[in-house]
Amino acid sequence: MQKMYTFEDLKKIMETLRSENGCPWDREQTHESLKKYFVEECAEVLEAIDNKDTENLCEELGDVLYQIMIHTEIEKEKGNFTIEDVVDGICRKMVGRHPAVFGGVKKTGAGREEEQPQKTLKKPGKREKTLTKQAETYINVRVHGNGSAGGSARGFRLMILGGNRDE
Repeated sequence: MQKMYTFEDLKKIMETLRSENGCPWDREQTHESLKKYFVEECAEVLEAIDNKDTENLCEELGDVLYQIMIHTEIEKEKGNFTIEDVVDGICRKMVGRHPAVFGGVKKTGAGREEEQPQKTLKKPGKREKTLTKQAETYINVRVHGNGSAGGSARGFRLMILGGNRDE
């Protein structure tokens, strides 16, 4: 039986795919060219969740992870940041947003911890992000149940991408 791959293996595979001797398709990709695939992979994760299909969910989360890895590899090649920077950033954000879990919070009566409201835990000076039209559509369709796609992940994907890429 083959050993289970690790995150280090994934990093090496991504470097190889984008290398001079790697895959021509992977090498020519840009952030812009990959956007539609990122949206599609996220929609497929939602479909797996909707279908309660944990086996497919595992595969689709891997596809989303590939998207994260290739976008990060593109930036690494430019000297901007690495996957370690991405991991460090999200860890810092989660620890900072959960002081009751990771410390630095006052105890109040009955041993309860006093948490700060989520919005006060954002970095000072960080601008509010504006949603893209696609993100707004997703929220309206998936979260609020509005829109012509009927709230399904497949409907969202078809609305955003204008059809299935396999068609």
